[in-house]
Amino acid sequence: MGRLPYVGKEREVNTYPASLLLVSVLGSLGTATGSVILLGPEERISVVRGAWLSLLGLIFFASLFDLLNYIALRTDFGHNFRKKYELTLSEVLDISNKIVSAVQALLSCITGTIVCLWSCTRSFLRSSHFMSEAYAWFGAAYFFYDIWSMYRVHTVNAAHRHARRLARWREYLYQQPVIVFHHLFIGSFGFLVIVYLRGGLGDCVFGFVYLMELSTPFVSFRGILSKLKMKSTQLYVVNGLVMLITFFFCRVVMFPYVCYLYSQIVGMSFWEAVMGLPAGCKAGIATLMLPQVYWFLLMVQGAAKVFCPSVFGRGHGGSRAQIATPTRSIDSHHDPVDNYRVNGKS
Repeated sequence: MGRLPYVGKEREVNTYPASLLLVSVLGSLGTATGSVILLGPEERISVVRGAWLSLLGLIFFASLFDLLNYIALRTDFGHNFRKKYELTLSEVLDISNKIVSAVQALLSCITGTIVCLWSCTRSFLRSSHFMSEAYAWFGAAYFFYDIWSMYRVHTVNAAHRHARRLARWREYLYQQPVIVFHHLFIGSFGFLVIVYLRGGLGDCVFGFVYLMELSTPFVSFRGILSKLKMKSTQLYVVNGLVMLITFFFCRVVMFPYVCYLYSQIVGMSFWEAVMGLPAGCKAGIATLMLPQVYWFLLMVQGAAKVFCPSVFGRGHGGSRAQIATPTRSIDSHHDPVDNYRVNGKS
């Protein structure tokens, strides 16, 4: 029986008792739901209630990450799973990180669906639902949790474990400047846009923005399959195709579609409606949409290299397993699609 590549190191990952972690996960999510469930659909979230939701969100995401690590590192099931796929300690933590990312995306999509069904069927600009602000408070905590979570993944590598904490943080920030800046920007400025700066307008639009996260579970699953050495499987290919489709509709087509809806509301042509938007709004749309188009083109290029190897060359495209990996491996935090895990607050 081969020795696992991290045996003896799992104790370096401190986790709380499983019962406490499970209570924290279920309790924080249940308490957050209970604190808003009795609100009227168009009630606003107070600062006190919002701060409480942010605290619960931080507890939920951090506890879920630790619970997943506990299952992987402290249970027989986890031991057998790690042994089967020969996972390193860093890979175990990274898989936990990706699962939490997928859960956050699911919550964001639920929020977006509720907001769209309520606000878009009433008043495109002026109707609102409390879930839009409530999840902005709760979900903002995810971005700050994720900075810490990715740091945990970063520091379990042998090259980083024995360095001083300040040195580890410095190296982490040096290697991950874009994703850290993105998380800080979305968790702060993006949060302020939804809660305060928009003045209660455009709730329907932000419902669609929350739905941008629909592609994230497939991005996360692609990364997990990569960690499990399953790039050569049909499942990896199918997941890549589904990711490509959901990314196209939820992150590329979504912005023109919302602009089209707006043009129908104001009784103008598509281009007249777009050009009539405030400069800040147009700049925001461009800032959000252009990276999506760029990354989608990279994904299409990767898929084309797989299905048209005679045109693009098999040496560049690799096997069918590389369908969703246009430039870099998904198992790296540097992957452009994996890192742009835009939540509804972007």
